[in-house]
Amino acid sequence: MVKTIHLVRHGHHALLGHKLCGRMPGVGLDDQGCRQMARCTDFLLPPPSAIQSSPQQRTRQSANILAARFGLAVEIVPAMDEIDLGDWTGRSFEELEGDVAWTRWNHARGSSRPPNGETMQALQARVVRHLEQLRHDDSDGALVIVSHAEPIRAALLHYSQLRLDDYVAIEVEPASITTLSVDRAGIHISTFNQRVPA
Repeated sequence: MVKTIHLVRHGHHALLGHKLCGRMPGVGLDDQGCRQMARCTDFLLPPPSAIQSSPQQRTRQSANILAARFGLAVEIVPAMDEIDLGDWTGRSFEELEGDVAWTRWNHARGSSRPPNGETMQALQARVVRHLEQLRHDDSDGALVIVSHAEPIRAALLHYSQLRLDDYVAIEVEPASITTLSVDRAGIHISTFNQRVPA
């Protein structure tokens, strides 16, 4: 069984903090993000024996940088994809200001959803299901999963036994590493949001 799971958020990209990218195509790492992911390899202890990634371009790029360092292939895992933001995909934060649904989403994450998008409950269910399946996997050692802030946050809320509405308590920086330890009793958080210098 996998003993260590490193949850790594993708590196920086030019739209970060400006637009809700979600599953918008064509969002790749910028130079800063590439540097972050290259430095990230020094902080993955124990080093991985396998690497998985969300299907999005920025996560695949990030995972490929890690994979090149460790001589590994990247497995694409849809369960770790970004949350589907529906009609909000690609919109700027300025555009969303004053939107009643956006305000509700940010105050009641556990009981609201993006228009035509995915609920946080659905996101959390698919992420946790995947992580729990890894406890019964035949592989050994450490695994890296490159994903996004919301899927990683959903996992951490679950394993911290916090409500979805407490999402603001969980910070997930670009290129950060959160490490989970796995044993027969379950999955436990070992280190949280370890930041990699730009």
